[in-house]
Amino acid sequence: MKILLRLPNWLGDVVMSTAFVAGVRSLYPDAGIDVIVKKELSGIAALIPGINKVHLFSKLDHKGLSGVYHFGKSLRSEKYDLFFNLPSSLSSITLAWATRAKRRVGYGKEGGFFMLTDSFKPPKNVHRVDEYIYLLEQFTGKAVTNRQVKLNANVLPFQKADNRVLINFNSEAQSRRMPLKKAQAIVTLLTQTFAGVNFTFIGSPKEAAFADEIIAGVRNKTMIENAAGKTDLLGLAKLMANSAAILTTDSGPAHLANSVGLPAIVLFGAGNEDNTAPYNKQYLTIIRTGKLDCEPCVQNTCKLYGIPKCMELLDELEMIKALSVYLPHA
Repeated sequence: MKILLRLPNWLGDVVMSTAFVAGVRSLYPDAGIDVIVKKELSGIAALIPGINKVHLFSKLDHKGLSGVYHFGKSLRSEKYDLFFNLPSSLSSITLAWATRAKRRVGYGKEGGFFMLTDSFKPPKNVHRVDEYIYLLEQFTGKAVTNRQVKLNANVLPFQKADNRVLINFNSEAQSRRMPLKKAQAIVTLLTQTFAGVNFTFIGSPKEAAFADEIIAGVRNKTMIENAAGKTDLLGLAKLMANSAAILTTDSGPAHLANSVGLPAIVLFGAGNEDNTAPYNKQYLTIIRTGKLDCEPCVQNTCKLYGIPKCMELLDELEMIKALSVYLPHA
């Protein structure tokens, strides 16, 4: 049997889908499992256990529904028996249909369900990992009991640096991004509290300028490094596997860190941790203020305050306490 999985479009969601991939592997142990993943996330696909082949998809190379259709059509020669579609968008369902896989399975949330042979309604108020696995369970009629979000960190060079803390204050959503002055206050306190520690900012190339802005207003700059934009995703995973902890907003890097076993202190405001927190609880500490009636709003912008107040009210001392488990004090 040949199975094709269309993985989600965002870093955090791809990481969370690793539990689904493992579930497919456990229920179809003799199958060849291929995946479709965004070209920008190819580095992560290389770390997902149990995958045979990776098909890279780019919206720039395959524009619009016609481009998506032709990409799917190009995979017909693979003669897939099963296609599991996780993004649930009309374009991804069109891609599934174009492959002519014998069975095409997914949630029909954006219409186009008629292009799936097996369409299901997603469960409500469950974690994203469980939502993905629910699709597999509904199709197969079998329970998936061992659920673990995990990347293959064994292939990463392991030289644990007990004095390195990664910091990610970025997010694609403005409501989840740390406000500048708050970020500067947090980092200043961190450098005053922990001696001999290197605080390394991470992020994409477009986020490097924000990290520079934060660092410009912080004391003890010799303890701070800006690595944003200087690593690809595989390099970032390596950096995470060789650090002591990460202090991060609710974002893709939080999930990436959690999946390679790096202790993650995750700062929540607009996001709902019941749905999208990193899944492995043994590596996770969640901090939120919990003082506002509007949180979690699950919106990408803060419509009440402009600058997200739920982030501004976060307690720096809680962050210090959480990091103290992993770091030496000054």
